[in-house]
Amino acid sequence: MKFKFPVVIIDEDFRSENTSGFGVRALAEALEKQGIEVLGLTSFGDLTQFAQQQSRASAFILSIDDEEFGDGSLEEMEAALKSIRAFISAIRFRNNEIPIFLYGETRTSKHIPNDVLREMHGFIHMFEDTPEFVARHIIREARSYMESLAPPFFRALVNYAQDGSYSWHCPGHSGGVAFLKSPVGQMFHQFFGENMLRADVCNAVDEIGQLLDHTGPVAASEINAARIFNADHSYFVTNGTSTSNKIIWHASVAPGDIVVVDRNCHKSVLHAITMTGAIPVFIMPTRNHLGIIGPIPLEEFHPDNIKKKIDQNPIASSYHDGKENYGDKVPKILTITQSTYDGILYNVEIIKELLTELIDTLHFDEAWVPHAAFHDFYKDMHAIGENRPRAKDTIIFSTQSIHKLLAGISQASQILVQDSKTKRFDHSLFNEAYLMHSSTSPQYSIIASLDVAAAMMEPPGGRALVEESIIEALDFRRAMLKVDKELGDDNWWFKVWGPSDIEPHSEGMTHREQWLLSPKDDWHGFGAVHENFNMLDPIKATIVTPGLNLSGEFDDEGIPASVVTRYLSEHGVIVEKTGLYSFFIMFTIGITKGRWNTLLAALQQFKDDYDKNQPMWRVLPEFCSNFPKYERVGLKDLCFQLHDVHKRNDVAKLTTEMYLSDMEPVLRPADAFASLARGKTERVPIDELEGRVTTSLLTPYPPGIPLLIPGERFNRIIVTYLDFAREFNFSFPGFEADIHGLVIEEDGSGYKNYFVDCIKD
Repeated sequence: MKFKFPVVIIDEDFRSENTSGFGVRALAEALEKQGIEVLGLTSFGDLTQFAQQQSRASAFILSIDDEEFGDGSLEEMEAALKSIRAFISAIRFRNNEIPIFLYGETRTSKHIPNDVLREMHGFIHMFEDTPEFVARHIIREARSYMESLAPPFFRALVNYAQDGSYSWHCPGHSGGVAFLKSPVGQMFHQFFGENMLRADVCNAVDEIGQLLDHTGPVAASEINAARIFNADHSYFVTNGTSTSNKIIWHASVAPGDIVVVDRNCHKSVLHAITMTGAIPVFIMPTRNHLGIIGPIPLEEFHPDNIKKKIDQNPIASSYHDGKENYGDKVPKILTITQSTYDGILYNVEIIKELLTELIDTLHFDEAWVPHAAFHDFYKDMHAIGENRPRAKDTIIFSTQSIHKLLAGISQASQILVQDSKTKRFDHSLFNEAYLMHSSTSPQYSIIASLDVAAAMMEPPGGRALVEESIIEALDFRRAMLKVDKELGDDNWWFKVWGPSDIEPHSEGMTHREQWLLSPKDDWHGFGAVHENFNMLDPIKATIVTPGLNLSGEFDDEGIPASVVTRYLSEHGVIVEKTGLYSFFIMFTIGITKGRWNTLLAALQQFKDDYDKNQPMWRVLPEFCSNFPKYERVGLKDLCFQLHDVHKRNDVAKLTTEMYLSDMEPVLRPADAFASLARGKTERVPIDELEGRVTTSLLTPYPPGIPLLIPGERFNRIIVTYLDFAREFNFSFPGFEADIHGLVIEEDGSGYKNYFVDCIKD
C-alpha cells in the first residue's frame, strides 16, 4: 500500500505474557513482515475519540476472548457486547467500508448478536490457521478497502507522480528538479515536498485527463462530485468562486439583459454585471445596527415587486423601450447570496416556487454553504440536494467555495447544476463560457483537492463531519453562555449572536426550529421576517463585544472589536471578519475543541487585561512597535477613545442608513466602467463627491460588500461616512477603515487626501 494506514488490534492481552498475548502478537508480527504497520491497543478507551482513528486505519481487529467477556456471566457478557456495539456504531457513523474483524480463542459467532455480526468483514478463530495465513486474509481486505478510497482524479495523479516518468513539458521546475539547483530553491523544495512538486503537471499529461475538455479522470471526478452533491452536472473551477460566478453569468447573460441581484452580493457578481453589459435591478436585504446583514424580505422576491423595480429603473427603460435588439424586460438571471457572510440562509424551495415562471436562471452563490447538502439540519436551506424537486422552467446553479467550509485547498471551487422539468442544460454552450475564464495551465493540486473533498462527503462520512462541526459550534456557544452566567449581571462578557435557548436534545445537537428566524424573536434585529423563510447557520458565530446594542445605541463604555481581534492575533488566534462591535468565526469541518477552547481562553485573558487597564506595550507589543503612539496608553483607555469617537458620530446608525439608502443608477455599469479605458474619468476629493457618478466599486471592509457600483451616484449620507472614515483614519493609525475604491494620496505634510475616480463632467 502506498500510504501508511495501520491495522489496529484491540486486545486486553496484547502485551500479556500468556497464550492469548502470544497469539495476537504472532498475528501482528506476521502482518508487519508483509509490510503492514500494526497499532496494538489494550482497551477501547474513549470510544468516540478512538473511533475517529478510522481515518488513519486500514482495518480493525477486535478481540472477544474470555477476558473481554469477563467471567462469562450474563451481566459481564452484556457489558462486553455493549462496549463492542458502541465502538462499532461509532466507526460506522463515519465509515461504512473499513474492514472490522472479530477474533477469539473460545468465543465464536454464536456468542455475537446479529446486529454486530452484519457489520463484520470476518471472524478469526485463533490457532485454527497459521498467523501468516490470517495476516494475508486481513491484508487482502485492507488493500481492497484502501484501493477503493481514492477518487478518480486523485488516483490518476498519484499514479502519475509515482511512476518515475521524466518530464519534458511545463512547468519549468520539472517535478521540482529546478528547485534543487539553488539554495533558496532547496528551501522551497524541503518546505512543500516531493509529492506536491511531482504532482504539479501540465495539461499535456493525457493519463490524468483534461480540465478544459472535461475528459479522462477529471471528467470522472466531476461526475462523481455531481453524484455526491446530488446535482445533474458539476464543474471544477481552480480560481475560486469569484470565477465560478463569472462563468455562469457569461453563459447566461448578454449585453442589455436585465438581471436581478441581491444587493448583498459578492463583488465578483458585480464584476460580472460590468463584464456582461447587463442592467442590474437590486433586491434589498435587511440589516441590524450591529452591522450584520440580514435576509432579503420575502416580499422582495415576489414577481410583481420585481416587475415594478424593472419598470422604475431608468436604465432598463432607456435600453429596452423601442429597441428590439434588447428584447423585453424579462430578467435573465437572479443571483442570491446563500448564505450571507454572517450565516443567514434562505428556504430555496419558497424562492423556486415564486420565481420559476419569471426567471430563466436562478443562481445561488453558496460560497459559504457547501456543507449544507450533507445534513438534514439544513433541509431546503440550500440550492441542490437529495430528493429535491426540480423547478418547472428554471435551471438552478450553485457556486460553492469548497476551500471555505470543506477540505479543498485555496481557490478550490465548483459549479453545480440542476436541470428544470422542461429545460435541459447545454454542456457545450456552457463550456464556451467556462473556457473564457479558465486557465490553460490549471493547478492540478487544486483539482485533486476538489476530487478528494467530494469523496470525503460520501455518506455516512459527510454527515458525520458536518454534525461534528455543528456540535463543536454549539459547545462553544454554550461555553460562552456559561462564562457569562458565572460572571453575573454586574460584570461584562462577550455575547454570541443567535438564539440563547440552545440546550441539546440529543448528543449535543440542537433543534433546527431554534435557528429559524421568527418575527417574535428579539435576538436577530431584522424586524418582521417571514416565518420558516430564513435560518441562522449555527456554525457561523458572530461574537459581539460590549458597547453597542441592536437598536444602534452606544453605552457609556465600549470595546470596539478591532482592538479585541488585534489582541487575539498577537495571541495566535486569527478571526475571519471584524466589524465595529462584533467579529466573526466559522466552525468548519477542520475546527477542533482545542481551537475553540484556545479562543475562549484568549477572550478571558483579554477581559483580564482590559479590566486591569494593562499598558498597550505589554499586551500588544508587536502592534505598538509599528504604531509607537499607543505604547503608553492603557488597553481600557484606548477602547474608551475609539468608542467615544464611534458614539459621537453615531456610526452604527450612519452605516445602517448608508447601506439601506437609495442608490441612483445613472449609467449601465459597463458604460461607466468603460470610462477608465477611454480616459473620461476625474479624480474627485471626498468633499466634492455628492452628486458625482462613480466608475468603479466602492467597497468598505468590513463587511466587504460594495456600497456603490459603476454608474451610480454618490448621495449625502455616503459622503458623510467617507468624511468620518478619513478623520478616523488620521486619528487612529493602525485601526483604519479599509475602503476599496478610495484613492489615497499623501501631501508633503504627511496628511492623506482621499479621492474617488468618477465620470468626468
